[in-house]
Amino acid sequence: MNLFAHFKAVVEAALGELVKTNVLPKDADFSRIAVESPRDAAHGDITTNAAMVLAKPAGQTPRQLAEMITDLLQQDDEIEAAEVAGPGFINLRLASSFWPKLAAEAFKLGDDYGRSQTGGGERVNVEYVSANPTGPLHVGHCRGAVFGDALANILQTVGYDVVREYYINDAGAQVDVLARSAYLRYREALGETIGEIPEGLYPGDYLMPVGEALKTQHGDALLSVAETDWLPVVREFAIAMMLDMIRDDLASLNIHQEVFTSEQSVHGEASTKVKDILDVLRAKGLVYEGRLEPPKSLSEAERNDWENRDQLLFRSSEHGDDTDRPLVKSDGSFTYFASDVAYALDKFERGFSQMIYVLGADHSGYVKRLEAVMHAVSGGQSRAVVKLCQLVKLFRGGEPVKMSKRAGEFVTLREVVDEVGPDVVRFMMLYRKNEAPLDFDFEKVTEQSRENPVFYVQYAHARICSVFRNAVQEFGEDAVSVDKLLASDFNLLQDDAEIAILKRIGEYPKLLEAAAASHEPHRVAFYLYDLASEFHGLWNKGKESPQLRFILASCMHVTLARLAFLRVIRYVLGNGLRIMGVNPVEEM
Repeated sequence: MNLFAHFKAVVEAALGELVKTNVLPKDADFSRIAVESPRDAAHGDITTNAAMVLAKPAGQTPRQLAEMITDLLQQDDEIEAAEVAGPGFINLRLASSFWPKLAAEAFKLGDDYGRSQTGGGERVNVEYVSANPTGPLHVGHCRGAVFGDALANILQTVGYDVVREYYINDAGAQVDVLARSAYLRYREALGETIGEIPEGLYPGDYLMPVGEALKTQHGDALLSVAETDWLPVVREFAIAMMLDMIRDDLASLNIHQEVFTSEQSVHGEASTKVKDILDVLRAKGLVYEGRLEPPKSLSEAERNDWENRDQLLFRSSEHGDDTDRPLVKSDGSFTYFASDVAYALDKFERGFSQMIYVLGADHSGYVKRLEAVMHAVSGGQSRAVVKLCQLVKLFRGGEPVKMSKRAGEFVTLREVVDEVGPDVVRFMMLYRKNEAPLDFDFEKVTEQSRENPVFYVQYAHARICSVFRNAVQEFGEDAVSVDKLLASDFNLLQDDAEIAILKRIGEYPKLLEAAAASHEPHRVAFYLYDLASEFHGLWNKGKESPQLRFILASCMHVTLARLAFLRVIRYVLGNGLRIMGVNPVEEM
């Protein structure tokens, strides 16, 4: 059951009565009606703007129309009170009898509680990580990887058809640097003393296995050929090994993308995609021959050196970009922007109506151009959404963590995962908005306290599992079976703390839909922490008041109701943790 969808239907039924009595016109538009939680819980359980958006077509003031709507809503057995607030909002307080109904429905749905078809099967492409295949992933890639994967999980949960994609940046000068760096390690593997790694090459030890593998496959044959001959061989070999490393690093976080698209296939010398795309762009009227003013960011000397020439330009400024973009360089080769255009059209032709790009904060300049490109090539039928992930700073007991010896210049994703585990990494990477910087302290994220959110949430799930183990031990498995719990009376849940948790559980389906619509996985992390906090509070309350304990040997019907209630909490905690890619542990 979606609490808010349920009561939106109730509100619309009341409005239907007003249509019948000609208070509202027959063509009244209900699409802008919102039914949601009030900002202040003291105002009730649900609020709606129905009177605010329909007052004008009704020829009434919002408060007048709100009074008519509340008169009808108060006749519903599930609504205890309906009140008009402010200029015409309607606040609803639900009857106490409603919450046991919600609990019973959530119990029946089990792990599927919260799932919906809001997305309607819309095809969404989520592209994330997309790091240069020149070395191991670093902790900055880690945040984007976790964010993109969790976002894809949320979208799938609410009914979108999602494809996870990795764009391999294997067409630039950096992969030639990789090849030369790997060739140096190949010479080292053959016994040559290479000394200090020259500036401009990749110094990390991670290329030593590449050198050894080249030696195994080619022996010393590559030493006797010119660079023009060995460079493409070593480049392809090194890229393949780096991608294997990257996939392995991502797998350590339980991240598995379905599609890996090579930039070489779009932009490389052997590819005709960009060339072919120019004809399509010309046919759409999206390109022209013209000149660009030098960017304002250039220095005076750079502006004086600016090459003012006729060139082929993409009309991106007509679609929201800051400026039109060149497609062809002065030497006749294609710009990287041209490959962005070709890649966007490729995604559109694969049937995606929404393309989400998860990028690092240093790519903020790409936001408008990617949005403009997708709008242009799709004719407005698809949209690009760019989500930027801010930097991650690593600390240990408040002190900055030193760089990795293996990588040479940074701390790798794998080092972080190996030290604290994937669950901690994934939860903590989502426990801040993606747009906010993240401080990751190895000591704080592994301490067992309320201040450590991943521990606090997993502990709530484990505690519930421990209650069930105790119940089975005391009463036997048959006495507390799913069928027995399903037949229990949720009306026996009367304590304020129990009702508060049921209200929190009622928010979950709407929370997932909101997180999907706003592309904000952190909302799930925050929600789980709040739910866990309320559960731990109820646990502690039972210590002080024995009649509130979950297992009452002298009162089996209350025990069954509370165990069923705990099972609902466990469903939500487990479902939310799995969406985040975190294991809902059963014992700690």
